[in-house]
Amino acid sequence: MKTRKLGSQGLEVSQLGLGCMGMSEFYGSRDEQEAIATIHRALELGLNFLDTADMYGPFTNEKLVGRAIKDRRDQVVLATKFGNVRTEDGGWKGVNGRPEYVHQACDASLQRLGVEVIDLYYQHRVDSNVPIEDTVGAMKELVQQGKVRYLGLSEAAPATIRRAQAVHPITALQSEYSLWTREPEDEILATVRELGIGFVAYSPLGRGFLSGAITRFEDLAADDYRRNNPRFQGENFSKNLQLVEKVKEIAEHKQVTSSQLALAWLMAQGEDIVPIPGTKRRTYLEDNIAATEIVLTPDELNQIETAAPKGITAGDRYPDMSTVNR
Repeated sequence: MKTRKLGSQGLEVSQLGLGCMGMSEFYGSRDEQEAIATIHRALELGLNFLDTADMYGPFTNEKLVGRAIKDRRDQVVLATKFGNVRTEDGGWKGVNGRPEYVHQACDASLQRLGVEVIDLYYQHRVDSNVPIEDTVGAMKELVQQGKVRYLGLSEAAPATIRRAQAVHPITALQSEYSLWTREPEDEILATVRELGIGFVAYSPLGRGFLSGAITRFEDLAADDYRRNNPRFQGENFSKNLQLVEKVKEIAEHKQVTSSQLALAWLMAQGEDIVPIPGTKRRTYLEDNIAATEIVLTPDELNQIETAAPKGITAGDRYPDMSTVNR
């Protein structure tokens, strides 16, 4: 497994990460034993970049990840997030970026994870009611206290990123980026590259849609949160399925899976981009990791561009877009 540098402060991670969210919530059934085995298999294969958040579960995903890495902490670059506030029963309380909450959330995450330091700590969503300078100022204090090594933002707008960077170096911006979500190409990528900030791409497989495994709305479990996503509904679903079919054709000609093609395309967009596909099963993990060996020719990249040009996807990526790109 090759590595990539995130930011300008010295953080280096495997060129592919593992999103752990679905191991605890959102994507149907859960199997904790298989989830932990998946994390262990990732580490065996050289993937060392694990991504979680306090809200996943809620609060249970950090505990799961903590159990999985308890005897192998030195093999892991551990990333978690704060800011999306939920109740124990899964309710939604909004976004909180107040300095006192930053400290409380970090201490709680450290305890759940069972670690002394978080390698990369993100603000999960920007709080529009709190100046970013105040939030990042509190995050800076966590670095000074030795509780956090590097700082990140998620779904932040270019102007917000610049203001945050003026308070403390930001190592990574995490935002959605894939063949069906190419908005970062408008301004975000240029901004983070100018500032020397790495880019972590979440949902690089379009919440599983780009894998080709979802062909009907009914394929989604009753408790799968994608049922509420505009891109998975009605006419949008049908239009987006046509995109997946085009990607699948190119993948079959290349003799790779659709998922592998989508990940290889994303990694080809820059050495500063690290996708973090989420999975809760070893089989899919191994399939994703194989994408790191795929080299796309200029002709293949042109074919993919023709099949999946920017803006082709139908529907917003969230039912409520008010908390992203702030």
